[in-house]
Amino acid sequence: MNAPTTALVTGGAGLIGSHIVDQALAAGWRVRVLDNLQRQTHRDGKPGWVPAAVDFVQGDVRNRRDWERALEGVDIVFHEAAYGGYMPEIAKFIDANGVGTALMLETIRDRSLPVRKVVVASSQAVYNEGAYRCPEHGRFYGTTRPIVQLERGEYDLRCPRCGTVSTPVPTDEEAPTGGENVYAISKMIQERLVLSWGRATGTPVVALRYSCTYGPRQSLFNPYTGVIAIFCTRLVNGLQPVVYEDGRQSRDLIYVEDVARANLLVAGDDRADGGVFNVGTGKAAAIGDLARLLGERLGKPIPPSLPGEYRPGEMRALISDTGRIAALGFAPRTSLSDGIDRYLAWIGEQGDIADYFGAAERLLRRRRVVKRAAS
Repeated sequence: MNAPTTALVTGGAGLIGSHIVDQALAAGWRVRVLDNLQRQTHRDGKPGWVPAAVDFVQGDVRNRRDWERALEGVDIVFHEAAYGGYMPEIAKFIDANGVGTALMLETIRDRSLPVRKVVVASSQAVYNEGAYRCPEHGRFYGTTRPIVQLERGEYDLRCPRCGTVSTPVPTDEEAPTGGENVYAISKMIQERLVLSWGRATGTPVVALRYSCTYGPRQSLFNPYTGVIAIFCTRLVNGLQPVVYEDGRQSRDLIYVEDVARANLLVAGDDRADGGVFNVGTGKAAAIGDLARLLGERLGKPIPPSLPGEYRPGEMRALISDTGRIAALGFAPRTSLSDGIDRYLAWIGEQGDIADYFGAAERLLRRRRVVKRAAS
């Protein structure tokens, strides 16, 4: 009888990682988790949703010995651990996301570990900008908006040929990448390291570019990541959600259980090997509309604050073209409306919730991660 597959889920106490853990256990796999339980995300230590059935290793991806402990006897790695969001650190992003990933790859190679596949969590943030359509000149890939444009309070993407304001359309995996903020750059480093290592070693690897992921277990303590969580913590405290730009910027929002299913799908499908896949819904919501919707669902119809600020390097719009992963049989099952209802029900079970965004916002302004437009 064949032994069950053993999976390592890094960041397995977090939002996406914990749902991968649940689905892997349900599939009959053995599961090990490597997580450093970063206090900013896990204020109260190891969360109760970590199953007793997992082999839990508290360690840091920046520590080679922790990798050696975690990787022993592993068949599949789901590398979800990352330092994320709009935070002022630069070196920590590169250290955790870049160096941490490199240490994993070196450990597998240098110790000749029989890992059969590595699935790495990439991000839609690696795109420089989404795709657009001009009514006259057709489809084009947007480019990063210049700071001088954002300083004027002009946020829309325009056709590079005629200057007409253009409409966002789904962005495929061939769109230009590189990233324009340190988080995006660090995720691009992660993705490229894993893909190049896979080609060099012959180990199957897959990179999944997640759209904005939300759902139960998204930290209510981290004020720098997860737009839905941040808006909710403001609203339940009677505070306005803060919306940057003009509120018409948009994102593809996908429920966490769907993201976890995509991970297990590519882990078990040889057709995915060596590939890069968007994981999203193919639909987008305007951020200002999202803030208002959450207020209504929470019974806190507080209008969002639009202070005329922006974050340099942020995309205007991103709708994931999901055709490539759909060809493997993936389709999201949870609508935005149903997903929000499920998330808000979970929030209602969490007791008193504090607002951490106000203090974080002041720090982001001081560090010039957030800037004010002139108009």
